[in-house]
Amino acid sequence: MSRLFVAVWPPDDVIDALDTIERPRDPGVRWVPNENLHITLRFLGNADEDEVIDALGEHHYSRTTAVLGPSFDLPTERSLIVPVAGVDDLAADVASATRGLGTEAERKRFLGHLTVARLSKNARPARSAGRRFDASFEVDEIALVASTLTPDGARYETLATWPTRADS
Repeated sequence: MSRLFVAVWPPDDVIDALDTIERPRDPGVRWVPNENLHITLRFLGNADEDEVIDALGEHHYSRTTAVLGPSFDLPTERSLIVPVAGVDDLAADVASATRGLGTEAERKRFLGHLTVARLSKNARPARSAGRRFDASFEVDEIALVASTLTPDGARYETLATWPTRADS
């Protein structure tokens, strides 16, 4: 059993564009390292890797365009995100494929986003929120990712990928 999620890794040009955005040192704001930036389609919690790989491999996934922006947002007290449109159907396909797998309950409502910073309980992200950012890219694959929590933050390892198809 591993701590798993299904995600889309943005292409290098999107990561490079995000890297050009100023990252103020607001109190309680911990910026996500570039190598960890992703769009979560479904967080599974602890799950059997082989079962998830088999389940995801039985489905076809439609190609889509992920549209990021228009700015950094604060949907909760704990994260600073870039909203992502265009991946809802892909997330629904992943949820269908992985139904019943993992220890994490399925969310009733999907919110497409890319987390750019984590916020501590008393964070004051005044200079970080609202920063303008927009980009888009074709989603050509999804990935099963293992997450290992360490004192220095999460470490991610892609375990398997599946292509999206224009004809699905």
